[in-house]
Amino acid sequence: MNEFEARTDLSQLRDAVDQVKTEIGKVIVGQEEMIELLLAAILADGHALIEGVPGVAKTLTAKLIAKTVSVGFSRIQFTPDLMPSDVLGTQVFNQKSSEFQFKQGPIFSNIVLIDEINRSPAKTQAALFEVMEERQITVDGTTYLMDAPFLVLATQNPIDQEGTYRLPEAQLDRFLFKIDVKYPNLDEEIQILTQAHSRTSHTAIEEVNPVLTVEQIAQYRQQVKELRVDASLIRYIAQITNNTRNSLSLSLGASPRASLAILNTAKAIAAIRGRDFVTPEDIKRVTIPVLRHRVMLTPEREMEGVIADDIIKQILDGIEVPR
Repeated sequence: MNEFEARTDLSQLRDAVDQVKTEIGKVIVGQEEMIELLLAAILADGHALIEGVPGVAKTLTAKLIAKTVSVGFSRIQFTPDLMPSDVLGTQVFNQKSSEFQFKQGPIFSNIVLIDEINRSPAKTQAALFEVMEERQITVDGTTYLMDAPFLVLATQNPIDQEGTYRLPEAQLDRFLFKIDVKYPNLDEEIQILTQAHSRTSHTAIEEVNPVLTVEQIAQYRQQVKELRVDASLIRYIAQITNNTRNSLSLSLGASPRASLAILNTAKAIAAIRGRDFVTPEDIKRVTIPVLRHRVMLTPEREMEGVIADDIIKQILDGIEVPR
């Protein structure tokens, strides 16, 4: 057998990924990076924070991703007056049985879209800590488990800071990726306008059909877990996160959870690209979106206008790539 011949049959996974991209492509023009990272998040069983200015299809893309999967979907608009019970659920008195019954909140779904997550205060943010990490919530001493798959896709606007609350570091660390969404280029914007002009009788989202089932997601996630990772690449990942802790430009480095996130998402990217083994390029591909929200610049570097992506790139450039 050729050394590079796939030992795990990833053809079904590749076909499913291509079908999802085709369905989303009926509506979304460009944004390949966002779509690929969202698919990687699904395969790696992690949550994604999507940041971008208004109007770049953050919410629409998240809704379309959810529609391509035959699972439950809910959407929560975070506002300053939103309470934890509005997210998790609350005890309701049943007059017939004379007992309190738990009424589930919108968090009880498979894919949960949270719009403008930084609009709600710390009390509501804290309601997400347990469910995002442990896939369960505890209310009045009773624990309720989430059905698999469970995925939180959250959006935030980096420009409008009035009436927003900075996400706690512990909350940010629970997101597998922070995806920065850019403006479309000129050709993409022309295509967006052309599609919108030709679409007269129905809404865009109606064009998208389900592709993935719960069973398929479970199967593909297991395949991703079984992908081969050379020992030199595991050391490479550890070096990257360790160097963030020793960087003079960072006041907060990445945690071991970040190392695991790089490992798991590099596997997912490799599988999406049809390989059953991870390469250094896969690791480089995911390192910036995995780390950019987990590290904190020193005040001096912030004043210089440096961003976290710049420092992460410097760290990557300073480490010898395994061969």
